[in-house]
Amino acid sequence: MGSGWCGAALLAAGPGSGAPLFLLLLLLLLLVLLVLLLLGCSRPLALRRGPGQVGYLPVPRLGRGGLPAAPPPPFSKDWYRRLDSAQLPRGAVRSLALLGEQLAAFRTQDGQAYVVDAYCPHPGANLAAGGRVVGDCIECPFHGWQFQGEGGKCTCIPYAEKVPDFVRVRTWHSCEVNGMLLVWYHCEGVSPTWAVPEQREITTKGWVFHGQTEHLVDVHIQEIPEKAADTAHLAFRHGPAILGGSDLRYTRSKLWDFMKHGWKAEWWPEQEPSEHCSRLLIQHTATIFEKHVSLMDLTASARQVGPGLVFLIFEHAFLGHGIILQTVTPLEPLLQNVVHKIYYRKNVPAIIPKFILRAECIQFERDITIWNNKQYLPKPLLVREDSSIQKHRRWYAQFYSKKSVRLPVQREGLDW
Repeated sequence: MGSGWCGAALLAAGPGSGAPLFLLLLLLLLLVLLVLLLLGCSRPLALRRGPGQVGYLPVPRLGRGGLPAAPPPPFSKDWYRRLDSAQLPRGAVRSLALLGEQLAAFRTQDGQAYVVDAYCPHPGANLAAGGRVVGDCIECPFHGWQFQGEGGKCTCIPYAEKVPDFVRVRTWHSCEVNGMLLVWYHCEGVSPTWAVPEQREITTKGWVFHGQTEHLVDVHIQEIPEKAADTAHLAFRHGPAILGGSDLRYTRSKLWDFMKHGWKAEWWPEQEPSEHCSRLLIQHTATIFEKHVSLMDLTASARQVGPGLVFLIFEHAFLGHGIILQTVTPLEPLLQNVVHKIYYRKNVPAIIPKFILRAECIQFERDITIWNNKQYLPKPLLVREDSSIQKHRRWYAQFYSKKSVRLPVQREGLDW
């Protein structure tokens, strides 16, 4: 007989000899589930959405989607994250792809990290594909040429009597803050004009890392921070309960209509010397069967630092403070890598920050569906209540320059 028959027989036995055995098995099962739950909570959440997994229509897009007639430059000046510091140990070399470029990051034995162009200027070999760290240099895997991380000068050509002074590889300004390696981009090669702020609770390990999510988004980078100023979309897009998930076809299902999220938000740009920053103040409430649930009240303050970095600090009446770090990195024109990391105070059960990150992930994926299928409009039709969107665009314009690389203009008609 099968195991299902044995279980049914034990249940049918009632308080007889089989009942204690059944209760013991049930207790063991509950114990195993509890252990699995605790083990799951002890590990940081790691959720990565691959290309095409979130926010795409089930059929090919038709109509007039794609590039606008006058697309803005695809890359803005900023510090961009592509690697965590822990992913680059001493003596290691890593390949980086961002801003339409292939780069190589390496760390010397004294702990200093450098970022250079990936391709050797000699025959074009990729320094990150077999290259090694030698002193303060990275060595090409093809002919052994060595380039300094600071300045990029070639210091050694094994078979040459003299190294020409002009031989060098392009270097990139980089910094390590909050456990991340960031690279500075400016289309004209201008040195960094602001520093990445340090979050004391992260660097001192006062707050604990509880996980991260990672998404790829097919949209112009400007669209992602612009949603902070688009406060009107909060009630409509993010009002339905998170229980409805992120698929926009089902978020307004009547099944979950008993619960709703309420939002109040205000966005504004900062003044000099922090004009590259902006602020968003958010107040969240929730109702269940139209009754306010104060336990779910949450206040959040988001500080945008340049186009690609957000510090979202939230405060709960009982659960205290925590932070979500959002980084947006252009991999190529109209393709963004977005990572959210959550840190929380030590004395809070891990399941709490993991739940918050999961909830944030659901809300963010609702936006991804919009972004992946929309078109950037240089002059959108706005009403008076949308004035903060235009204000945000004026603020964002500082991250472009006259020499910013632009995408080709889309032509109308059949001019092939």
